[in-house]
Amino acid sequence: METFKTELDADGILLCTFDVPGKSMNTFTKQALADLAAIAEQAKSDAAVKGVVLTSGKTTGFCAGADLEEMLSGAWEAKNVAQDEQSILKANFDAAFEMNRVYRLLETCGKPVAVAINGLALGGGLEVSLACHYRVLSNGPKVQVGLPEVKIGLFPGGGGSQRLPRLIGVQAALMAMSEGKSFKPAEALAAGIVDEVVDDDKVVEAAKNWIKTKGDPVARWDKKDFKIPGGGPYHPAGAQIFIMGNALIRKQSYGNYPAVINLMHSVYEGLQVPFDTAIKIESRFFCKTLSTPQAKSMIRTFFMSMQAIGKGSGRPAGVPKTDVTQVAVIGAGMMGAGIAYVSALAGIRTILLDRDQAAADKGKAHCEDLLKKSVSRGKMTQEKAQSILDLITATPDYAAITGSDLVVEAVFENTDLKEQVTKQAEAPLYANGKEAPIFGTNTSTIPISLLAGASSHAENYIGIHFFSPVDKMMLVEIIRGAKTSDATVAKAIDYALKIKKTPVVVNDSRFFFANRCFIPFTAEGMIMWSEGVAPALIDNAGRMTGMPRGPLEMMDDVALDLLTKITSETAKAMGDAYQPIPGEKEVAQMVADGRLGRKNGKGFYDYPEAKGAPKTLWSGTLDMFPVTMAEANPAEVEELKKRLLYVQAVTAARCFEEGVITNPREADVGSILGWGFAPWSGGIISLMDSIGIAKFVEELDRMTKLYGERFAPPQLLRDMATKGETFYGRFDKKAAKAA
Repeated sequence: METFKTELDADGILLCTFDVPGKSMNTFTKQALADLAAIAEQAKSDAAVKGVVLTSGKTTGFCAGADLEEMLSGAWEAKNVAQDEQSILKANFDAAFEMNRVYRLLETCGKPVAVAINGLALGGGLEVSLACHYRVLSNGPKVQVGLPEVKIGLFPGGGGSQRLPRLIGVQAALMAMSEGKSFKPAEALAAGIVDEVVDDDKVVEAAKNWIKTKGDPVARWDKKDFKIPGGGPYHPAGAQIFIMGNALIRKQSYGNYPAVINLMHSVYEGLQVPFDTAIKIESRFFCKTLSTPQAKSMIRTFFMSMQAIGKGSGRPAGVPKTDVTQVAVIGAGMMGAGIAYVSALAGIRTILLDRDQAAADKGKAHCEDLLKKSVSRGKMTQEKAQSILDLITATPDYAAITGSDLVVEAVFENTDLKEQVTKQAEAPLYANGKEAPIFGTNTSTIPISLLAGASSHAENYIGIHFFSPVDKMMLVEIIRGAKTSDATVAKAIDYALKIKKTPVVVNDSRFFFANRCFIPFTAEGMIMWSEGVAPALIDNAGRMTGMPRGPLEMMDDVALDLLTKITSETAKAMGDAYQPIPGEKEVAQMVADGRLGRKNGKGFYDYPEAKGAPKTLWSGTLDMFPVTMAEANPAEVEELKKRLLYVQAVTAARCFEEGVITNPREADVGSILGWGFAPWSGGIISLMDSIGIAKFVEELDRMTKLYGERFAPPQLLRDMATKGETFYGRFDKKAAKAA
């Protein structure tokens, strides 16, 4: 066997060690499934085998699930080989059912099968464990099990949607699967997902001991007296779960995720029939889900593109890798302190500077608070937290910058201030006469080439744009200025990867990519407000698009005073070309009156001091713009949603036309990680490709006539529509083929 090593001990227990050659983590490939089928056959036919134990030979964990790239390429090949629609459907079903077929062979081999889960077991890794008759899990801080398929637009397709409800009950299983929840060892044991939790070096021993002492070879759902925990679809309690479940799923997903809807179908229908029929029902709905635009786009973005970018795919070729060992962060506010925190967390010596010692110490105190939270949550020891904090030196002395590999400037969004800081910092940065160090600015809006004018080494100057809060947001926008060298881009990416962020490379432009696309979302909300659309309706429509917040509440989260500062800076830079947005004056007045947003409890919403109390809309919004649309029919709501999504998407198209961003993968990943663009779409570029460029242009033309030039399609879109192109087909043929 290629992927399993087998050993039969004196007690007749066949130990099968899962170890895929050349892979850092086990995944179920076609070969692995074939090997598992052979193990099931050996257990069934060989009288010397009294039981089977599965475990992993990898230190990284047990199994991360199915090999998605192989599975998708197999489905693609089947589609190309098949001659008619019926054959295509059968070929896709057969490919989807293969995992179910093999797991079921193992489950019904007639011998007791236990699994010693020594580490991570997600997706197909947990599903094969559920197909075993007994589950032993190792106890460790990094160990987790779960069925996270919904996070990439799928649902469990290897029996998970059928076995988990039969094991822990419908309600608990649906909640776990629809949220893609992962369970730590104690949680998995308490939930009933595993039968035993032991130390890592005892998992195989415990699994063998169960076979020798109890060793039941029949799954509980295959026994005549089996009853679904909590009741099935026709049990009064079970029926209530599905009624409430439909409402909860609608509330959480707004109908944007076919995977969640098909999961509900699979569980509901599967629990009414014998198990062998149930897994066929699951495969049928899995195939249906896999063919949706949402699944295709989400798999491409969250699985393929995220992995590629996480390995530095945007890094210029031919530049040797570098290791940042010391970074200086100028500006110890929330952003600067956050940057210092993630840098120290990665083992980098960090100099945190501000105008005086008190301000620098305040920034370090913020880092200390974050570390205390990690300790209280059991994520690290007190000793580890202290060692990280010791890496941070808070000081007002610019001489401390000497010896740094990188400076990250994170002062207020003011051109003059940033230029002043640059000049002050470069003297000690280049004091040793070397030109290797790089200077990064954390600006979110000001062109890099403009700021680089203050630098004596413009080739080493680059934008490194973090998102707030830095400790939680994964994206870093790497912005190349007009004179920025490839070596500087490469070093910035190396730094971003070291601090475990996802770097997306863009070219210089005011607002760059993320903010340039995000700002129209909040601006469209303000325009709707000025048109008389009720603020509650605006924000509800925003949430229904799949965005994490509505546009008005998002403005509160960002901070209204920060937005007015950005507006002022932009107007100053653009001069007569600047066009004020409807509602802009009203927001400025709110700020003048002390309504700064969530940070001081007053913005478009009032935020109560009591923890957990709900926010309420500020009544003053109605005085500024009288409401003419308090309620809306479904068609009107769809139009509001379309305006909020399409205004962002057409802006992204303009970014491609202008060369601000050139890679669809990075645009999609950046849109989701940067400002939470509707994850169900797979990203802002995938949304346009899924709609179809010709249809998208047609809608933009209609909306331009109704709402204005902000919806006007750029020439790039018109050219693509004429040629029948997609963004992935035009700009990334490799990714298009993989999709």
